[in-house]
Parts: sequence; C-alpha cells; structure tokens
Amino acid sequence: MNRVKLKAMLEPFFIEDIGDMDITTDMLFAPEAQGSLKLMAKANGVFCGEDVINEGFHTIDPSLSISIEKRDGEEVKYGDAIAVITGAVASLLKGERVVLNLIQRMSGIASKTSTFVKRIEGTGAKICDTRKTTPGLRMLEKYAVRCGGGFNHRMGLADSVLIKDNHIDFAGSITEAVNEIRGKIGHTVKVEVEIETKEQLMEAIEAGVDIIMFDNRTPAEIREWLSIVPVGILTEASGGITLDNIRDYALSGVDYISLGCLTHTIEAFDISAKVKNRKTVMEA
Repeated sequence: MNRVKLKAMLEPFFIEDIGDMDITTDMLFAPEAQGSLKLMAKANGVFCGEDVINEGFHTIDPSLSISIEKRDGEEVKYGDAIAVITGAVASLLKGERVVLNLIQRMSGIASKTSTFVKRIEGTGAKICDTRKTTPGLRMLEKYAVRCGGGFNHRMGLADSVLIKDNHIDFAGSITEAVNEIRGKIGHTVKVEVEIETKEQLMEAIEAGVDIIMFDNRTPAEIREWLSIVPVGILTEASGGITLDNIRDYALSGVDYISLGCLTHTIEAFDISAKVKNRKTVMEA
C-alpha cells in the first residue's frame, strides 16, 4: 500500500462528506469531549483496511490513539474487534463513515477473493483481478485482492501490453499488432494477446507473444489448446467464470484465471462502529 497516495486519496473523501462542518457533531459536543469507538465485524470473512483506519482517522485528527486488533488478510468472525480508536468524540464521529465505507468494500473484496482462491486449492492455477475497478479506488481494491490471496493483473494501461479484440480489429490482425508493438516497446515489457479461436491461438504463438488469454472459452477447449502452447508462454483464462465452474478452469492446466467480479460485483463486508467508552461533554 502506497501510504502517500492513500493520504492524497482520503482528503477529498472527507471534504466531500464533511463539507464546511459536521453540524450535528459540532453543535452537540464540546471540543474536549473524549471517547472510544470500537470497529466490529458483523460477518465472517477476511479483513482488509488497517492502513485506511490509521490514515483515515489521523487525517481528521493526528492526536487520536488507534489500536489495530486485526491485520490485513486475517480471517475474522462475527463479533471480532477490528480496531479501537480513542480521542476527541468530534473526530471519531467525523472520521467513522468514510473509513467504514472503504474498509467494508475492501474487506468484501478480500473475502470474495479468498472464497475463489480456496475453491481452486491444489490446482496450481492463480486467481487475479482485472481493471474493472471503481474509478479512484483501484489501488485499494487491488490491494484487497492480494489480501484475499489473489494476484494483481496490470494496475493500469502503462504496465504491460494487452492486445484485445478491438485492438486486433483496428490493427488488422494479431501479427500486425504484435509486430507494430514489438518495434516500439522496451525489452522488459511483456506482450499479452486475447484470443477466441484456434486460428488466433496459432497466430499468437507464431507472433511470439509472452502471454495468451483464452477469452470466453470452455475448460475443455482450453485443455485441448494448451497442448499446442509452447513452454515459456504463460496462459490465462477469462470470461464467463464463476464460483461454480472455476475449479474446472483451474484443472484445465491454465496458469492464471482473471475475474472482473472480484472488484466490480461486491457485497460490502458488514463492519460497525460502536461506542466503547463514553466520557463526553455536551456543548453549553
């Protein structure tokens, strides 16, 4: 997790939520009012977001004391304490919603990823994410995938070459696209091509790509086509893969399985903030 980027992300989130003031909190509690909030798991799953808790509450108030009870990637059960934050009541109340929104989503992604990873244990395949992330939250969502036991595909378009169907159609062919790319990129940049037919598979192999993505192919097709792929070319399956059929894909022999659903279709993990200690002073 890049803490510098995280701090920069959090400030506009709090500006959006608080605006010029928290009229309820600022009118209700004196600045010296003190208390504690406990963040608690309300479901079973995998926690993710300790840096968000630390940086989030300290963005509001650097004097807050924060005790993290669960680490990123750790399994949690209903009722488990995740963190305890102590200090000015006004700061606790202004910080809780933004922090909860983020760690609930991140923990939901980590928990879902963990479920997929466990489903393919022992197969040798690896689960990875895609670029189907929430705009502005990619760093956090991809970090959550790692906390759930998955791997990251490219973080953005600058990381590596992925020639997809539309690139191929505009370029004219896989061969033309790969040759054009190879003449312009550095030697450290990998080239991946998305294929849908056996003919495209053969063309991608002839073009000397580094990675071949089987898009919307069945496990049986992938198993058959893998016998043609030379050693040294990595393979990836994507499209139409669910929790029900993912083990069949993993058993096909493919190296990676990329899943957009890890980040674009998420149920937030239920985490609540409850008053742990109340020593408040009401405004006069």
